[in-house]
Amino acid sequence: MRHPEPTSHHDRMLMDRRELAGFLRRSRERLRPHEAGLPAGPRRRTPGLRRAEVAQLAGMSAEHYLRLEQARGPQPSPRVLASLARALRMTGDERDRLYLLAGHHPPAGPQAADHVSPGLQHLLDRLTDTPGRVLGELGDVLAQNAMAGTLLGEVCAASELGRNLVWRWFADPDARRVHAREEHELYSRLHVAELRAAVARRPADDPAAVRLVRRLCTTSEEFARLWERPPEAEVRRPGRVRVLHPLIGPVVLDREILLAPEAGQRLVVLTPPPGSDAAGRLALLRTIGRERPPWPSPAHPH
Repeated sequence: MRHPEPTSHHDRMLMDRRELAGFLRRSRERLRPHEAGLPAGPRRRTPGLRRAEVAQLAGMSAEHYLRLEQARGPQPSPRVLASLARALRMTGDERDRLYLLAGHHPPAGPQAADHVSPGLQHLLDRLTDTPGRVLGELGDVLAQNAMAGTLLGEVCAASELGRNLVWRWFADPDARRVHAREEHELYSRLHVAELRAAVARRPADDPAAVRLVRRLCTTSEEFARLWERPPEAEVRRPGRVRVLHPLIGPVVLDREILLAPEAGQRLVVLTPPPGSDAAGRLALLRTIGRERPPWPSPAHPH
């Protein structure tokens, strides 16, 4: 009888590398490209998704994912497991099994909300020509479609901070390149106001919220200054946004939001205004963006 392989003597749970590898492989093979927002492409021999596609969707290196499927990788962190569960469109039960096979307790409470609401994921999967993102309460990008990645840039989904829009806005100067310089102050105030409201809805000792605010305050003088200000009565996020893109130039889009309050998540969709040329520009971007990635790969912050 084969026993699961322990990851270290400090772990209370055991990691079963072989079962985890098989579970990941079966989950990958059952998922069709269109279900993950990917083009099928010609001469696809692999059933389901390719390993490299899963790695891309999960924001991890292809080598890291390959090692997991070959039962020779190190124990993945809960953050990596959450990214894999989203990339492979796992149900809540499947996600819990993934955690257990990897030697971790399944998430509960606020952490469980990192798993994208099935309803929002269903809608996002059907947006093939419109940029869409699912955001968590604290500003984490929990999922995004290919068009959002091409228009706004990919996120490091396997990193706690690499996928957080507030952190990237204040800690990574490249994150501001999609908006005109004269709009930066407005977006800084918006990020702080939305994060302040999200923190207020959580317990005062919520670990994720406390950790994020503390790191932002120590990293960005701008954030610390805005955070110490009295809350603004109202900071209205514009319903129409202008994105500066290196391939198609400035494009103006309407911002639509669908809320899933029970999960603390929202689906943000950028749609072409009626009568504008934005639809044609997005169609062009969808074509050329596959061959010419417009943004560099995101950094993996510590």
